[in-house]
Amino acid sequence: LGIDITHLAITLIEKRLRDAFPSIELQVEGTPKDIDGARDLAQRDKYQFQWWACSLVEAQPFQGKKKGADGGIDGLIFFTDIEDNKSVDREIIVSVKGGENISLTMMKDLITTVNHRNAQIGLFVSLTEPTAPMIAEAAKAGFYKAGNGREYAKIQVLTIEDLMTGRKRPEYVDYSMGTQTFKKAEIEKTNAQQDKLL
Repeated sequence: LGIDITHLAITLIEKRLRDAFPSIELQVEGTPKDIDGARDLAQRDKYQFQWWACSLVEAQPFQGKKKGADGGIDGLIFFTDIEDNKSVDREIIVSVKGGENISLTMMKDLITTVNHRNAQIGLFVSLTEPTAPMIAEAAKAGFYKAGNGREYAKIQVLTIEDLMTGRKRPEYVDYSMGTQTFKKAEIEKTNAQQDKLL
């Protein structure tokens, strides 16, 4: 499928195919498969890297993929929690850093943005391993207490390698099961067999 070949579009098509056909076998070519591929993408195209990194945490790109100033927000995740026995809409801000040099200031900026927007959680996603002071600053931001009684770190630090290897994932409860951020495709009910192209 080659209508829109941005990394975000490819990920969305892949998600919809897997939703509609749970047993489908497919291989996606051209997306980073390892940390070297991720570094290469970050060096070649900062925006494609951000959109691809957002897809790793199933976030929508901020402002519909428009390039330019984003106020420190690269992606958004919308989720549903329970408060006073009612469903409530919640927000997670995603900040992606693809450079080799990341700083404590970047972490502080994310915390400020999360608080300013009244978001429940912020994800700091970086290609480079964060420093100990950055991790300490994230920990000082505290927790988001969800309707299930659990507390989730308000600022979660994830590296691209963590996400690619499955070592770490964003942590939060979502009673909408991801359908607030991306609509889930219905499972196809036909008994069709997948044919080979060649």
